[in-house]
Amino acid sequence: MTDTYYWRAVNRALDEELARDERVVLFGEDVALPGGVFGVTRNLAGRYGPERVFDAPISENGFVGAAVGAAMVGLRPVCELMFMDFSLVASDQIINHAAKIRYLTQGAYHAPMVIRSQQGVSPGSSAQHTQSLEAIFTAVPGLKVVGAATPADAYGLLKTAIRDEDPVLFLEHRMLYMTKGELPDEEFLLPLGRARTVREGDDVTIVSWLASVAWAEQVADALVERGVGAEVIDLRSLQPVDYETLEASIAKTGRVAILHEAMRHGGVGAEIAATLHERLPDALKAPVQRFGAEFLPMPVAPTLQEVVQPRVADVAAALGTSMALLASS
Repeated sequence: MTDTYYWRAVNRALDEELARDERVVLFGEDVALPGGVFGVTRNLAGRYGPERVFDAPISENGFVGAAVGAAMVGLRPVCELMFMDFSLVASDQIINHAAKIRYLTQGAYHAPMVIRSQQGVSPGSSAQHTQSLEAIFTAVPGLKVVGAATPADAYGLLKTAIRDEDPVLFLEHRMLYMTKGELPDEEFLLPLGRARTVREGDDVTIVSWLASVAWAEQVADALVERGVGAEVIDLRSLQPVDYETLEASIAKTGRVAILHEAMRHGGVGAEIAATLHERLPDALKAPVQRFGAEFLPMPVAPTLQEVVQPRVADVAAALGTSMALLASS
């Protein structure tokens, strides 16, 4: 077991899969010579050569389309979108081709490919480089969507995604790249579609993913001071959602809060909340509470970013108040 940076865990997973399977190719903007804008793909081009690790032009629709074609004829491409915001340029290839090719060809072709990207807010980043757009892609049949919050998850989930027989959108977060966590020295895989219980509690279930998992843990710490035990669940897979794990937790707590970095309006949390209300009308003791960013473009100034994003103190206060009201009713 080694204490490992998140970016190194991603790099190790890519390295091992490139070594394991000669069909795996890696390309995208600046992934080869510079080693990625955040350094995640460093040294891989020198190790595997320009035929397997190479830079793509600034044409997201073009190189994602190339990945779809490569996957259809037998390769296992991993293509990197430098920022998740740029997925909108490639959305036609992702939504109308990669995700639908198995259906449209009645199974004659499929697209075993991974689209890696990073998203989220960092100090000084602008409205066009901060968007959390997972909700768009979780609404696409045929596409799996994964978000890794820890180095171990980034490693195990990425290796599984590369071996999957259908397209996977693999989400990372640039504010996680320099975080550390324990990573086993031996190879392992993690199944897609399975959530992770981060900490156990009896009073409320907090559901989160990516960088906001750390926020959820901070909220849980703050709630302890109020006498509230929060169970924190890292969803890991946004499509499909592991409702089995959520339902087991809710059967114990009876209360749910969903915390994510994306805007509260139209976020994945809204769909999960609606589904839980439909599936668990008797188990829920109170309506699901949702916390996310304000319905605004993200400012550049860090002080303003803090106002737009959900704040740990505000979430903890809101949950503490609602728990107190329920206890007194």
